[in-house]
Amino acid sequence: MIKCDLHIHSKYSFDSLADPRKIVDYALKHGIQCIAIADHGNINGSVQADKYAKTNSLPIFIIISQEVKSKSGDILALNIKESISEHLPPREAIARIHEQGGFAIVAHPFGLWCNFKDNLENYLDVIDGIEILNASVFKGNETAKAFAAKHNLAFTAGSDAHFANQFIGKTWLELPLDYSPSLTAGQVTAAIKEKKGTVGGDMASFLEKAIDHPLRSLTKLKALVKK
Repeated sequence: MIKCDLHIHSKYSFDSLADPRKIVDYALKHGIQCIAIADHGNINGSVQADKYAKTNSLPIFIIISQEVKSKSGDILALNIKESISEHLPPREAIARIHEQGGFAIVAHPFGLWCNFKDNLENYLDVIDGIEILNASVFKGNETAKAFAAKHNLAFTAGSDAHFANQFIGKTWLELPLDYSPSLTAGQVTAAIKEKKGTVGGDMASFLEKAIDHPLRSLTKLKALVKK
């Protein structure tokens, strides 16, 4: 069995400062053997983390990923090869994910301030699943779980960590796979698609989130000032 944190951000996101290498080290220290660094607008963080893990023969699998901001909400693009453009209509964004052989998961679909703006039922024919446990949102996980159960959807879980801190590995998806250097992203996404996983862990506390979210905003401001 492996524990997967399938929603992490690195310094290649405008609202994060986390070094991809430190994310890998922290994840391993806390029993996570599969991660998706899904930065806003690019795959740079996951590519760097993958190189670091392979160069040092670390027992962790990196899924090359991106959090794609569509016109209606955020979509986790798991197992892609190139960055995908932002602000596309959801169906077009998902089509581009699928063109690369990727897996499209709607992130925090019912989260406060970060929910999917369209009626998600209109996209059941194209999405591959939804995120039902996100450690960083203030609300929405229970609604997401109920929605996934109602529509028999595949599901994922992730910390949505933006810093190399205790958020990483706070929530996870446990899959009936064993880590090995030969593990593939296809095996991971196939297990997700077949709904073989179980979610685990805890959400961050209200205080932890109340500290974390303003730090993200401050990081955004710093990025704007640098421009």
